[in-house]
Amino acid sequence: MNIFVAGFHHETNTFAPSPADWEAFTCGAGYPGYSRGEAMLAKMRTSSMPIAGFAAEALEHGWTLQPSVWAGAMPSNRVSLHAFERICGEIIEDLQKGGFEAIYLDLHGAGVAEIADDAEGELLSRMRAVVGPDMPLIASLDLHANVTQAMLTHTTAMTAFRTYPHVDMRETGARAAQMLARRLTPDAPARLCHYKRVPFLLPLNAQCTLMEPAAGVIRELVKLEAESTAESELELNFAMGFSAADFSECGPVLFGYGTDASAVRSAVWHLHAKVVAERAHWAIELLTPADAVEQAIALAASNIAPVVIADTQDNPGAGGDANTTGLLHALIAARAGERLEGRVALGLLFDPESARAAHAAGIGATVTMQLGRAVATWDGALTEPPVQAAATVLALSDGEVDLHGPMTAGNHVVLGLCACVAIDGIRVLISSGKMQMLDTDLYRFLGVAPEQMKLLVVKSSVHFRAAFTPIASAILVARSPGPMAADPGDLPWQHLLEGMAPRP
Repeated sequence: MNIFVAGFHHETNTFAPSPADWEAFTCGAGYPGYSRGEAMLAKMRTSSMPIAGFAAEALEHGWTLQPSVWAGAMPSNRVSLHAFERICGEIIEDLQKGGFEAIYLDLHGAGVAEIADDAEGELLSRMRAVVGPDMPLIASLDLHANVTQAMLTHTTAMTAFRTYPHVDMRETGARAAQMLARRLTPDAPARLCHYKRVPFLLPLNAQCTLMEPAAGVIRELVKLEAESTAESELELNFAMGFSAADFSECGPVLFGYGTDASAVRSAVWHLHAKVVAERAHWAIELLTPADAVEQAIALAASNIAPVVIADTQDNPGAGGDANTTGLLHALIAARAGERLEGRVALGLLFDPESARAAHAAGIGATVTMQLGRAVATWDGALTEPPVQAAATVLALSDGEVDLHGPMTAGNHVVLGLCACVAIDGIRVLISSGKMQMLDTDLYRFLGVAPEQMKLLVVKSSVHFRAAFTPIASAILVARSPGPMAADPGDLPWQHLLEGMAPRP
């Protein structure tokens, strides 16, 4: 069997300050950069992305992969017209060459383009126009996918991550291959799809599957699948949605496939009832920056392991630019560096100008820097001003980093010029590329041993928990002003479906 494979990943925050242009896809930053053909397959096989899991499982089945395009960019505002048309155009061009019996797509599922609110649905529609309605087409999705009617219509089946932090990406790709294998079996029975929308948006922090109620829903989903009979063969999914994309089909969706229509419908409705029954519990405690820092300092005094503060509203993994300074101002105001004997670090702060200045000055030099930016948020208000201070350069890097964490093992990221500087005893890790702090290697490459710190501030919402929970004595979540609303009810929604509540 020859299987056509391609990938497109973008998680679109329509309230974010920066769009995703072609350069965002070519550089990749926290993603592998744009690639096509055999070079794509060579690069992606060793990554932690779903396509690597699909490729490994395909080998077991003796399939030959026909690689097209893999394109991914860090979350931001809409994908530009030029970038979207180029990505789609190259996939369609490769598709028209034929020579394959099925298709696998490594999709995110929460893309919005300037030309199409449902970016994945538009791509799939164009692909179906080439291959026709009967070609088997399987897709893997991110847990945060905003699943649309078009996505369900134009795919044979889809499967989504079941963990957040996403430590099962390769596993999800392998599951997609297994789903395809079932459908390629001679005389395979028809599988029917059923789906149901949850009537409220889920805050990003509450979607963490290390905590309830998300953990319980996933446990029940896996249990229902395991208990399904050979006659029903249930394949179930809970796409929790990315609650910052202002279009009509934004929101959580439960969906599944099976050979028994009644069994699929019953399972989906059962899971839906469980999600809705927990409505009051889809929330998380959020602290002001000042309160988070004071609590962290107090906790650090009685613990050997570091306390971690998540700067969730400037998460570059959700559309922030990783350049706001609310937590840095709070650390300085609280004299955290002095009180914790210099064992305080914050990263990664996206600031190419300061990184260049640090490299020009050299290790050991003290430079007056203006760190970070004042950023306009969804309500037009500005975040805190830059931090202007004398900074001592502690470490420099070209920003090429191999990652080894539970979510990122096998990935290589290119962040441009990077530096670690000290301000009032606080180590600030500066990068020239946007990257969520989801791996301890993103501290280590600039000379910071995270387990030896007393307080760590990470620009992340949930992904950091996979790598940092094992070394942390406590985790706090701070609501410092930034572009990614921790509470989706704060956003000025205009296009949600009627009846869709913007918060639980």
